[in-house]
Amino acid sequence: MEFKLQNGDYIELVQLLKYVKIAMSGGEAKMLINNGQVKRNGIIETRKRAKIRIGETIETLGKTVVII
Repeated sequence: MEFKLQNGDYIELVQLLKYVKIAMSGGEAKMLINNGQVKRNGIIETRKRAKIRIGETIETLGKTVVII
């Protein structure tokens, strides 16, 4: 799926996971990140507030989000 970045040049990883409905809550998003289940550009991302920018790819739970 694609996520169009608006209102700024980045979105925090936790917010992105909630916005695209991969996680139903911030707590669930944080748990996915803490458990090493989220990859950013193919590398496991452990920072909840990582700044995700245009051109990056997030993978988790068999889903891929491309930031455009």
